[in-house]
Amino acid sequence: MVPSLDWLIYAFVRKEAVISSQIEGTQATLIGLLEYEAEQATRVAVEDVHEVCNYLDAIKYARAQIKGSRGLPISIRLLNEAHRRLMRGVRGANKQPGEIRRSQNWIGGTRPGNAVFVPAPSEEVPALLADLEKYLHAEGGLPPLVRIGLAHVQFETIHPYLDGNGRIGITLNPQKDRLLVDVLGRSLQSSAPICRSVLKAAASLAAAFSI
Repeated sequence: MVPSLDWLIYAFVRKEAVISSQIEGTQATLIGLLEYEAEQATRVAVEDVHEVCNYLDAIKYARAQIKGSRGLPISIRLLNEAHRRLMRGVRGANKQPGEIRRSQNWIGGTRPGNAVFVPAPSEEVPALLADLEKYLHAEGGLPPLVRIGLAHVQFETIHPYLDGNGRIGITLNPQKDRLLVDVLGRSLQSSAPICRSVLKAAASLAAAFSI
């Protein structure tokens, strides 16, 4: 039996934040993060710890907005605000924090021509995100967990930001944040057709993330 659910969630969220940030190249560790939060000296680069702290701040903001009666619902606006907090004062701070990309990005390779996966052109991103938001709030029949998983895949396939897409996309992942499951389980009990171009790209995206 867990002595304290709050402490379990506290440690779990931080462990997930460290792992997600390590995927992006940071060298922060869970011990280093806890030492930093306790205002003790840490052997890990402070800049890396700041990236993890920003991630935690972004998740905390999203939770508060979703939970609050006057907060933002799960939406592109909410993700933009979370992204702004994620990128504040760290690597990627010059890559349009809180703004949808206006140029092409890619995964793997040195340019779109030799990349493993190339998301949609920037001019198509607003329409794809509008499609995603409609999907999140449409009515249908798929279970909430399946819906959130599909939304996560769709978001990562669109890759709407120049940096930080993976960490922001986790806010749509029920396994990482039970609060989202609770909220969506009450309000989003359905499904809507997912953009065909997103579905066609899903296999390519999976291959890119597996390298």
